[in-house]
Amino acid sequence: MSAMTKASKTIKLYGIPNCGSVKKAMDWLSSQGAEVRFHDFKKQGVDSETLSRWLGQHDWQLILNRRGTTWRQLDAAVQAAVTDAGSAKHLMREKPSVIKRPVIEWPSGAITVGFDEQVLAQAIKA
Repeated sequence: MSAMTKASKTIKLYGIPNCGSVKKAMDWLSSQGAEVRFHDFKKQGVDSETLSRWLGQHDWQLILNRRGTTWRQLDAAVQAAVTDAGSAKHLMREKPSVIKRPVIEWPSGAITVGFDEQVLAQAIKA
């Protein structure tokens, strides 16, 4: 079965619209014929159940973006308080911009974090 046929199910992409990595992922998915539903987590937030699903598949340190502006602007005490999945989840609920982008939920149930064309190519085939 081709990637385009497999990609015909809706893929949910979480991010913010002006993010370069999100734009690259959207463009790449479109070029593959994927149907993408975009979720702007800066405007719509991310619920606790969704974060739990992501944290069930990936380490919190992968999902939490410590390189971004939002993280760097946090008070040092807030940064220091993020020590495990629970505290990271709490921060991500309060400040979704601290989540690494994009987070993609595939029809298979798999979740990928960030833009890596090779990873996306593997995920779209699954």
